[in-house]
Amino acid sequence: MKRIGLLVLVAMATGLVPAHAATGFSSSAIPRLFTSMAQSPTLADPSIILIDRSTGEVVYENDSVSPRKPASVMKVLSATAALEYLDPEKQYKTRVFLGVKPGSIVFDGELDPWMTSSHKNAVADHRAWIGYLVGRAIAAIKEQSDSPIRKISIKYEGLYAADVIGIRSYFRSKGIITGATQVSSRQIVALSGAEIAETTSPTISTMVEFALLWSDNLLAERLARLAAKSAGYTLDDIGVSNTFHTMLINFNVDNSDLRVHDGSGLSKSNRVTAKLIADLLVTLRGNEKFAALYAGLPVGGVSGTLENRFIKTAPQAVGLVRAKTGTLNGTVSLAGYIESGEHEYIFVVIADQIPKGHTAATRARNALDRILGKIAAPLIMPVQIPASQETVSDPTLTI
Repeated sequence: MKRIGLLVLVAMATGLVPAHAATGFSSSAIPRLFTSMAQSPTLADPSIILIDRSTGEVVYENDSVSPRKPASVMKVLSATAALEYLDPEKQYKTRVFLGVKPGSIVFDGELDPWMTSSHKNAVADHRAWIGYLVGRAIAAIKEQSDSPIRKISIKYEGLYAADVIGIRSYFRSKGIITGATQVSSRQIVALSGAEIAETTSPTISTMVEFALLWSDNLLAERLARLAAKSAGYTLDDIGVSNTFHTMLINFNVDNSDLRVHDGSGLSKSNRVTAKLIADLLVTLRGNEKFAALYAGLPVGGVSGTLENRFIKTAPQAVGLVRAKTGTLNGTVSLAGYIESGEHEYIFVVIADQIPKGHTAATRARNALDRILGKIAAPLIMPVQIPASQETVSDPTLTI
Protein backbone atom coordinates (compact mmCIF):
# COMPACT_ATOMS: atom_id res chain seq x y z
CA MET A 1 0.00 0.00 0.00
CA LYS A 2 1.42 3.42 -1.04
CA ARG A 3 1.88 6.30 1.37
CA ILE A 4 -1.45 8.12 1.04
CA GLY A 5 -3.50 10.56 3.01
CA LEU A 6 -5.23 7.99 5.20
CA LEU A 7 -7.00 10.61 7.27
CA VAL A 8 -8.36 12.26 4.15
CA LEU A 9 -9.69 8.98 2.87
CA VAL A 10 -11.31 8.21 6.19
CA ALA A 11 -12.91 11.66 6.34
CA MET A 12 -14.23 11.40 2.81
CA ALA A 13 -15.49 7.88 3.32
CA THR A 14 -17.38 8.84 6.46
CA GLY A 15 -18.77 12.02 4.90
CA LEU A 16 -17.01 14.38 7.31
CA VAL A 17 -15.25 16.15 4.45
CA PRO A 18 -16.75 16.57 0.96
CA ALA A 19 -14.94 14.73 -1.81
CA HIS A 20 -14.03 18.08 -3.42
CA ALA A 21 -12.39 19.38 -0.24
CA ALA A 22 -8.81 18.62 -1.29
CA THR A 23 -9.10 20.65 -4.49
CA GLY A 24 -12.02 23.01 -3.86
CA PHE A 25 -15.13 23.71 -5.90
CA SER A 26 -14.52 23.25 -9.61
CA SER A 27 -13.72 26.65 -11.10
CA SER A 28 -15.62 25.71 -14.24
CA ALA A 29 -18.81 25.41 -12.20
CA ILE A 30 -18.40 28.77 -10.46
CA PRO A 31 -19.91 30.99 -13.20
CA ARG A 32 -23.18 29.07 -13.11
CA LEU A 33 -23.24 29.19 -9.32
CA PHE A 34 -22.49 32.91 -9.14
CA THR A 35 -24.95 33.69 -11.90
CA SER A 36 -27.63 32.41 -9.56
CA MET A 37 -26.38 34.95 -7.00
CA ALA A 38 -26.48 37.75 -9.55
CA GLN A 39 -30.02 36.82 -10.55
CA SER A 40 -31.29 36.37 -7.00
CA PRO A 41 -34.24 38.68 -6.29
CA THR A 42 -33.09 38.75 -2.67
CA LEU A 43 -29.79 40.38 -3.65
CA ALA A 44 -31.42 42.69 -6.23
CA ASP A 45 -28.77 42.85 -8.98
CA PRO A 46 -25.59 42.96 -6.87
CA SER A 47 -22.17 43.98 -8.08
CA ILE A 48 -19.92 40.89 -7.91
CA ILE A 49 -16.36 39.92 -8.69
CA LEU A 50 -14.39 36.76 -7.90
CA ILE A 51 -10.64 36.50 -8.61
CA ASP A 52 -8.38 33.46 -8.34
CA ARG A 53 -5.46 34.75 -6.32
CA SER A 54 -2.92 32.27 -7.69
CA THR A 55 -3.53 33.18 -11.34
CA GLY A 56 -5.10 36.64 -11.14
CA GLU A 57 -7.91 35.32 -13.34
CA VAL A 58 -11.31 36.96 -12.96
CA VAL A 59 -13.40 33.82 -12.54
CA TYR A 60 -16.70 35.68 -12.41
CA GLU A 61 -18.02 39.21 -12.46
CA ASN A 62 -21.36 40.92 -12.67
CA ASP A 63 -21.56 44.69 -13.05
CA SER A 64 -18.25 44.91 -11.16
CA VAL A 65 -17.29 48.38 -12.44
CA SER A 66 -20.46 50.24 -11.55
CA PRO A 67 -20.15 52.69 -8.63
CA ARG A 68 -21.97 51.28 -5.60
CA LYS A 69 -22.55 52.21 -1.95
CA PRO A 70 -19.95 50.13 -0.09
CA ALA A 71 -21.19 50.58 3.51
CA SER A 72 -18.45 49.44 5.94
CA VAL A 73 -16.41 47.79 3.20
CA MET A 74 -15.12 51.37 2.94
CA LYS A 75 -13.07 50.58 6.05
CA VAL A 76 -10.76 48.46 3.89
CA LEU A 77 -9.56 51.71 2.33
CA SER A 78 -9.17 53.39 5.73
CA ALA A 79 -7.19 50.45 7.11
CA THR A 80 -4.95 50.39 4.05
CA ALA A 81 -4.27 54.11 4.32
CA ALA A 82 -3.45 53.83 8.03
CA LEU A 83 -0.90 51.09 7.38
CA GLU A 84 0.49 52.88 4.32
CA TYR A 85 1.02 56.32 5.85
CA LEU A 86 1.36 55.75 9.61
CA ASP A 87 3.98 53.94 11.66
CA PRO A 88 2.38 50.56 12.52
CA GLU A 89 4.05 50.67 15.95
CA LYS A 90 2.95 54.23 16.72
CA GLN A 91 1.06 54.72 20.01
CA TYR A 92 -0.80 57.87 21.00
CA LYS A 93 -0.49 59.49 24.42
CA THR A 94 -2.80 61.90 26.17
CA ARG A 95 -1.34 63.63 29.23
CA VAL A 96 -3.16 65.79 31.77
CA PHE A 97 -1.48 68.44 33.93
CA LEU A 98 -2.49 70.80 36.66
CA GLY A 99 -2.25 74.27 35.22
CA VAL A 100 0.24 76.72 36.66
CA LYS A 101 -2.74 79.03 37.12
CA PRO A 102 -5.01 77.88 39.99
CA GLY A 103 -8.26 76.31 38.85
CA SER A 104 -6.88 75.30 35.45
CA ILE A 105 -6.22 71.97 33.74
CA VAL A 106 -4.07 71.30 30.68
CA PHE A 107 -4.69 68.43 28.22
CA ASP A 108 -1.75 67.59 25.96
CA GLY A 109 -2.83 65.04 23.37
CA GLU A 110 -1.74 63.51 20.08
CA LEU A 111 -5.18 63.04 18.53
CA ASP A 112 -5.53 59.59 20.08
CA PRO A 113 -8.07 57.68 17.94
CA TRP A 114 -8.58 55.18 20.80
CA MET A 115 -10.12 57.78 23.14
CA THR A 116 -13.76 57.25 24.10
CA SER A 117 -16.38 58.99 26.22
CA SER A 118 -18.21 55.68 26.75
CA HIS A 119 -17.42 53.94 30.03
CA LYS A 120 -18.91 50.71 28.66
CA ASN A 121 -16.55 50.72 25.66
CA ALA A 122 -13.62 51.72 27.85
CA VAL A 123 -14.14 48.73 30.14
CA ALA A 124 -14.97 46.21 27.41
CA ASP A 125 -12.17 47.20 25.03
CA HIS A 126 -9.59 48.72 27.40
CA ARG A 127 -10.04 52.10 25.75
CA ALA A 128 -8.62 55.40 26.94
CA TRP A 129 -11.59 56.86 28.84
CA ILE A 130 -12.35 60.54 29.13
CA GLY A 131 -13.99 59.94 32.49
CA TYR A 132 -10.74 58.63 33.93
CA LEU A 133 -8.81 61.71 32.86
CA VAL A 134 -11.47 64.09 34.14
CA GLY A 135 -11.76 62.20 37.41
CA ARG A 136 -8.03 62.52 38.03
CA ALA A 137 -8.20 66.22 37.17
CA ILE A 138 -11.02 66.87 39.64
CA ALA A 139 -9.24 64.96 42.40
CA ALA A 140 -6.01 66.90 41.84
CA ILE A 141 -7.73 70.29 41.95
CA LYS A 142 -9.62 69.34 45.10
CA GLU A 143 -6.32 68.68 46.82
CA GLN A 144 -5.31 72.29 46.05
CA SER A 145 -8.52 73.94 47.20
CA ASP A 146 -10.47 74.01 50.44
CA SER A 147 -13.63 75.29 48.79
CA PRO A 148 -15.96 73.37 46.42
CA ILE A 149 -14.98 73.41 42.74
CA ARG A 150 -17.47 75.31 40.61
CA LYS A 151 -15.48 76.28 37.55
CA ILE A 152 -12.37 75.03 35.76
CA SER A 153 -10.41 76.53 32.88
CA ILE A 154 -9.23 73.99 30.28
CA LYS A 155 -6.35 74.53 27.90
CA TYR A 156 -5.74 71.82 25.35
CA GLU A 157 -3.86 70.71 22.28
CA GLY A 158 -4.13 67.51 20.24
CA LEU A 159 -7.74 66.59 21.06
CA TYR A 160 -10.61 65.87 18.67
CA ALA A 161 -13.53 68.30 18.88
CA ALA A 162 -15.82 65.45 19.93
CA ASP A 163 -13.48 64.56 22.79
CA VAL A 164 -13.38 68.17 23.99
CA ILE A 165 -17.17 68.11 24.07
CA GLY A 166 -17.03 64.81 25.97
CA ILE A 167 -14.57 66.23 28.52
CA ARG A 168 -16.69 69.30 29.16
CA SER A 169 -19.82 67.18 29.40
CA TYR A 170 -18.23 64.92 32.01
CA PHE A 171 -17.12 67.92 34.07
CA ARG A 172 -20.66 69.28 33.82
CA SER A 173 -22.09 65.98 35.08
CA LYS A 174 -20.02 66.58 38.21
CA GLY A 175 -21.45 70.06 38.63
CA ILE A 176 -18.40 71.88 37.24
CA ILE A 177 -18.60 74.54 34.54
CA THR A 178 -15.68 74.67 32.11
CA GLY A 179 -14.27 76.92 29.48
CA ALA A 180 -12.00 75.27 26.90
CA THR A 181 -9.37 76.97 24.75
CA GLN A 182 -7.11 75.35 22.17
CA VAL A 183 -3.50 76.47 22.44
CA SER A 184 -0.20 75.73 20.69
CA SER A 185 2.33 73.09 21.68
CA ARG A 186 4.67 75.83 22.90
CA GLN A 187 1.94 77.27 25.10
CA ILE A 188 1.18 73.82 26.53
CA VAL A 189 4.67 73.70 28.06
CA ALA A 190 4.35 77.14 29.58
CA LEU A 191 0.88 76.49 31.01
CA SER A 192 1.55 73.04 32.49
CA GLY A 193 2.42 72.20 36.08
CA ALA A 194 2.51 68.74 37.65
CA GLU A 195 1.39 65.78 35.53
CA ILE A 196 -1.66 64.04 37.02
CA ALA A 197 -2.74 61.45 34.42
CA GLU A 198 -1.70 59.75 31.21
CA THR A 199 -3.22 57.27 28.76
CA THR A 200 -1.55 55.37 25.93
CA SER A 201 -3.28 53.80 22.95
CA PRO A 202 -2.45 50.42 21.40
CA THR A 203 -0.32 50.44 18.25
CA ILE A 204 -1.70 51.50 14.89
CA SER A 205 -1.60 47.85 13.78
CA THR A 206 -3.69 46.75 16.75
CA MET A 207 -6.21 49.54 16.21
CA VAL A 208 -6.50 48.70 12.52
CA GLU A 209 -7.28 45.10 13.42
CA PHE A 210 -9.90 46.17 15.95
CA ALA A 211 -11.56 48.64 13.59
CA LEU A 212 -11.97 45.94 10.94
CA LEU A 213 -12.93 43.12 13.29
CA TRP A 214 -15.74 45.03 14.98
CA SER A 215 -16.44 47.59 12.25
CA ASP A 216 -15.76 50.48 14.62
CA ASN A 217 -16.96 53.56 12.76
CA LEU A 218 -15.33 56.27 14.88
CA LEU A 219 -11.99 54.48 15.09
CA ALA A 220 -11.90 53.87 11.33
CA GLU A 221 -12.80 57.49 10.68
CA ARG A 222 -10.04 58.77 12.94
CA LEU A 223 -7.44 56.40 11.52
CA ALA A 224 -8.31 57.57 8.01
CA ARG A 225 -7.93 61.22 9.04
CA LEU A 226 -4.63 60.60 10.79
CA ALA A 227 -3.41 58.90 7.62
CA ALA A 228 -4.53 61.92 5.61
CA LYS A 229 -2.62 64.25 7.92
CA SER A 230 0.51 62.10 7.66
CA ALA A 231 0.16 62.02 3.87
CA GLY A 232 0.20 65.80 3.79
CA TYR A 233 -3.52 66.43 3.41
CA THR A 234 -6.12 68.06 5.64
CA LEU A 235 -7.59 66.33 8.69
CA ASP A 236 -11.11 66.11 7.22
CA ASP A 237 -13.20 64.25 4.65
CA ILE A 238 -11.56 66.11 1.77
CA GLY A 239 -8.15 65.09 3.06
CA VAL A 240 -9.31 61.48 3.40
CA SER A 241 -10.61 61.52 -0.18
CA ASN A 242 -7.33 62.92 -1.51
CA THR A 243 -5.38 60.32 0.46
CA PHE A 244 -7.41 57.40 -0.86
CA HIS A 245 -7.08 58.56 -4.45
CA THR A 246 -3.33 59.11 -4.14
CA MET A 247 -2.84 55.76 -2.45
CA LEU A 248 -4.77 53.85 -5.11
CA ILE A 249 -2.88 55.59 -7.90
CA ASN A 250 0.36 54.45 -6.26
CA PHE A 251 -1.03 50.90 -6.15
CA ASN A 252 -2.03 51.13 -9.85
CA VAL A 253 -5.67 50.54 -8.90
CA ASP A 254 -8.25 52.33 -11.04
CA ASN A 255 -10.04 54.84 -8.76
CA SER A 256 -11.78 56.97 -11.35
CA ASP A 257 -15.23 56.11 -9.97
CA LEU A 258 -14.29 56.43 -6.30
CA ARG A 259 -16.32 58.96 -4.31
CA VAL A 260 -15.28 59.47 -0.68
CA HIS A 261 -17.39 61.24 1.95
CA ASP A 262 -16.03 59.56 5.06
CA GLY A 263 -13.63 56.86 6.20
CA SER A 264 -16.19 54.65 7.94
CA GLY A 265 -18.70 53.88 5.20
CA LEU A 266 -21.64 55.44 7.03
CA SER A 267 -22.28 57.98 4.29
CA LYS A 268 -24.66 56.86 1.57
CA SER A 269 -22.83 59.22 -0.78
CA ASN A 270 -19.71 57.04 -0.84
CA ARG A 271 -19.17 55.16 -4.09
CA VAL A 272 -16.71 52.40 -4.97
CA THR A 273 -16.63 49.63 -7.53
CA ALA A 274 -16.37 45.99 -6.60
CA LYS A 275 -13.41 45.74 -8.96
CA LEU A 276 -11.56 48.53 -7.13
CA ILE A 277 -11.88 46.75 -3.77
CA ALA A 278 -10.97 43.39 -5.31
CA ASP A 279 -7.90 44.78 -7.07
CA LEU A 280 -6.78 46.36 -3.81
CA LEU A 281 -7.26 43.11 -1.88
CA VAL A 282 -5.22 41.27 -4.51
CA THR A 283 -2.43 43.86 -4.19
CA LEU A 284 -2.33 43.72 -0.40
CA ARG A 285 -2.47 39.96 0.07
CA GLY A 286 0.88 38.56 1.09
CA ASN A 287 2.43 41.99 1.65
CA GLU A 288 3.78 41.97 5.20
CA LYS A 289 3.24 45.70 5.51
CA PHE A 290 -0.51 45.08 5.43
CA ALA A 291 -0.57 41.93 7.54
CA ALA A 292 -2.68 43.69 10.19
CA LEU A 293 -5.41 44.28 7.62
CA TYR A 294 -5.64 40.58 6.78
CA ALA A 295 -5.45 39.64 10.46
CA GLY A 296 -8.23 42.06 11.34
CA LEU A 297 -10.76 40.77 8.84
CA PRO A 298 -13.56 38.86 10.62
CA VAL A 299 -13.63 35.08 10.11
CA GLY A 300 -16.93 33.48 9.18
CA GLY A 301 -18.57 31.72 12.13
CA VAL A 302 -15.59 32.53 14.33
CA SER A 303 -14.90 36.21 15.02
CA GLY A 304 -16.00 39.82 14.90
CA THR A 305 -18.93 40.87 12.74
CA LEU A 306 -18.94 37.44 11.05
CA GLU A 307 -19.04 35.54 14.34
CA ASN A 308 -22.66 34.45 13.92
CA ARG A 309 -22.71 34.01 10.16
CA PHE A 310 -22.34 30.82 8.11
CA ILE A 311 -23.00 28.65 11.17
CA LYS A 312 -26.56 27.82 10.08
CA THR A 313 -26.57 28.94 6.45
CA ALA A 314 -23.31 27.30 5.32
CA PRO A 315 -21.58 25.44 8.17
CA GLN A 316 -19.04 23.95 5.76
CA ALA A 317 -17.67 27.48 5.27
CA VAL A 318 -17.04 28.22 8.95
CA GLY A 319 -13.43 29.34 9.37
CA LEU A 320 -12.83 29.57 5.63
CA VAL A 321 -14.17 33.06 4.85
CA ARG A 322 -12.20 36.09 6.01
CA ALA A 323 -13.94 39.30 4.99
CA LYS A 324 -15.12 42.81 5.81
CA THR A 325 -18.83 43.16 6.29
CA GLY A 326 -20.94 46.15 5.33
CA THR A 327 -24.49 47.12 6.24
CA LEU A 328 -26.57 50.21 5.55
CA ASN A 329 -30.33 50.45 5.25
CA GLY A 330 -30.77 49.05 1.74
CA THR A 331 -27.19 47.75 1.42
CA VAL A 332 -25.42 44.51 2.31
CA SER A 333 -21.82 44.02 1.26
CA LEU A 334 -18.97 41.59 1.90
CA ALA A 335 -15.39 41.66 0.63
CA GLY A 336 -12.40 39.49 1.39
CA TYR A 337 -10.89 36.05 0.90
CA ILE A 338 -12.30 32.54 0.76
CA GLU A 339 -10.44 29.24 0.92
CA SER A 340 -11.47 26.67 -1.65
CA GLY A 341 -9.13 23.72 -1.42
CA GLU A 342 -5.97 24.51 -3.36
CA HIS A 343 -7.40 27.87 -4.38
CA GLU A 344 -7.84 31.13 -2.54
CA TYR A 345 -10.35 33.49 -4.08
CA ILE A 346 -10.71 37.23 -3.57
CA PHE A 347 -14.36 38.22 -3.72
CA VAL A 348 -16.43 41.37 -3.43
CA VAL A 349 -20.22 41.49 -3.36
CA ILE A 350 -22.09 44.78 -3.01
CA ALA A 351 -25.88 44.50 -2.91
CA ASP A 352 -26.96 48.13 -2.53
CA GLN A 353 -30.38 47.93 -4.14
CA ILE A 354 -32.13 45.59 -1.72
CA PRO A 355 -35.33 46.71 0.03
CA LYS A 356 -34.83 48.69 3.22
CA GLY A 357 -35.32 47.04 6.57
CA HIS A 358 -33.84 44.36 8.81
CA THR A 359 -35.71 41.46 7.20
CA ALA A 360 -34.45 42.22 3.69
CA ALA A 361 -30.89 42.65 4.96
CA THR A 362 -30.98 39.33 6.82
CA ARG A 363 -32.29 37.51 3.75
CA ALA A 364 -29.61 39.10 1.57
CA ARG A 365 -26.84 38.08 3.98
CA ASN A 366 -28.14 34.53 4.18
CA ALA A 367 -28.37 34.22 0.39
CA LEU A 368 -24.84 35.55 0.00
CA ASP A 369 -23.45 33.21 2.66
CA ARG A 370 -25.10 30.14 1.13
CA ILE A 371 -23.55 30.81 -2.29
CA LEU A 372 -20.09 31.46 -0.86
CA GLY A 373 -20.45 28.35 1.26
CA LYS A 374 -20.76 26.21 -1.85
CA ILE A 375 -17.19 27.03 -2.95
CA ALA A 376 -15.59 26.99 0.50
CA ALA A 377 -13.43 23.97 1.25
CA PRO A 378 -10.39 23.35 3.45
CA LEU A 379 -7.07 22.39 1.99
CA ILE A 380 -6.52 18.82 3.18
CA MET A 381 -2.89 17.81 2.87
CA PRO A 382 -2.05 14.11 2.54
CA VAL A 383 -0.65 12.57 5.69
CA GLN A 384 2.79 11.19 4.95
CA ILE A 385 3.55 8.01 6.89
CA PRO A 386 7.29 7.45 7.45
CA ALA A 387 8.58 4.26 5.88
CA SER A 388 9.64 2.98 9.28
CA GLN A 389 6.00 3.13 10.37
CA GLU A 390 4.50 1.40 7.34
CA THR A 391 2.73 -1.84 8.14
CA VAL A 392 1.15 -4.59 6.16
CA SER A 393 -2.56 -4.37 5.54
CA ASP A 394 -4.68 -5.38 8.50
CA PRO A 395 -7.68 -7.45 7.31
CA THR A 396 -9.59 -6.48 10.45
CA LEU A 397 -9.43 -2.75 9.58
CA THR A 398 -12.56 -1.63 7.82
CA ILE A 399 -13.10 1.88 6.48
